[in-house]
Parts: sequence; structure tokens; C-alpha cells
Amino acid sequence: MSVSLKELESELNTLLKPEQFTDYCPNGLQLQGCSEIKKIVSGVTACQALIDAAVEGNADVLLVHHGYFWRSEDQTITGLKKNRIQSLLEHEISLFAYHLPLDAHKELGNNVQLAQKLDFVVEGVLDKSAKNPIVFKGRLQKSHTFNDFMRFLAARLEREPIGITGSTEKISTIAWCTGAAQKYIEMAAEAGVDAYLTGEISEPTVHIARETGLHFFSAGHHATERYGVQAIGDYLARKFNIFHEFIDIDNPA
Repeated sequence: MSVSLKELESELNTLLKPEQFTDYCPNGLQLQGCSEIKKIVSGVTACQALIDAAVEGNADVLLVHHGYFWRSEDQTITGLKKNRIQSLLEHEISLFAYHLPLDAHKELGNNVQLAQKLDFVVEGVLDKSAKNPIVFKGRLQKSHTFNDFMRFLAARLEREPIGITGSTEKISTIAWCTGAAQKYIEMAAEAGVDAYLTGEISEPTVHIARETGLHFFSAGHHATERYGVQAIGDYLARKFNIFHEFIDIDNPA
């Protein structure tokens, strides 16, 4: 079976609603390839290794969370960017990238899918005033000590987290936001949860965690954002009866 590129694009944009987001990059179809789609390869970032794997796997579409043309990057198509884009165009592989829309989706997005991976019960969001909230809150199905939760995260995400111990003996309530979202730590502290989990940590984050008594966990930017794109790819494969393969290019960051 196959689906047209136009129909696939329409379905993705209907599902993820990129027009509702003010983002750091264009969301949706970033590079146009062949017109008929039989196989999607998905991954976190459109690096050369993932592109090479997509070529090897005879993909027609590469679906990622981190694509190209970021607001802060050089606008010229040279060097590494030229090599990546050339590889995609030579093999007529279309590139779809969804950044904030993939973080925010309430069923298939990164945050909800991470919650499922970690057995969190989703109870709402903290950034309620945002048009498209991305900071979620909830509770653990089973309370953990700090050390137990560190081991739990390492086992589930296959990456050793960085943790800052908080003031509560057990962790029962938690807020989280995948990727580089350590800036929301004070929002989590003000919400009164026991812990905050995100992908990255910065120097000020440590002091804020210690001074607020909040347990803090940095579980990896890449590691926390593997699951939304997989869920979207699986959804498209079921809907259009096409092939989908998630390829994880290891990244310790």
C-alpha cells in the first residue's frame, strides 16, 4: 500500500496543527521528495547518520522532531547542512519535522508518551495560560525514594540520569517537560510537586533545585524525546497501511 505525499502532509498538519504555534523553526514538510509514500523512517534528529539509515532502509519519508532551518542558524546551505540536504534530495526522501507541535500533542506528543513510558498519571498542565501548554503535571503510580527513582529512570530510558536530591523522603507528585526545559523548574517548585523532570540541566538549575527543596532529574534531551515521533509514525502506518521504522541514533546528550 501507499499514500500520496500530499495526503500524508494533510494528515500530519491536521493532527499536529503547526499553524497554532510560534516556533523556532518551520514545522511540517521541510524538504519535498517523491510523490508516493510506502515507508516512513522516524527519529529524533535529522542528522547524517539517521539520513544514511533512512536511505539504507529505502524510506520515502524521514519524520523527525529536530529538523532544519532554525531561527538562529546560518541561512546558507553549506557544509554539514549541504551534505544532509543533498543526501535527502538525491534519494527523493521527504523531510517532515515537528518541534513544539510534537511536544504539546495531548495523545501522541513527547510529554504524554514519556508519561506512558514512565508510568506517570497525567493530571494536567502547569503553563495553563499558554496557548499550547507543554509543561505537564501528575503523579507516580508508585512512590519512590530519590535513589529508587534514579534507578527506575536509568532502566526505563536506558540512560543514566543526573539528579539533585530534594527535601521530601518520597517522590509522589511530579512535573515534566521533555528536551531543554530546565527553565520551568521554578514553575514546578511553585506548583508544590515533589519533583521536576526534563532533558537537560544547566548551572543555575542545581542551585534552584537545592534552594526550593525540589527533586530534579535531567534524563537526557534525546532520551526524553524519542517517544512522540515513534507514536506519530505508528499512527500513520496504521491509518494508511504503510511501513514505519523508528531508528534511534544514540545520543548521550
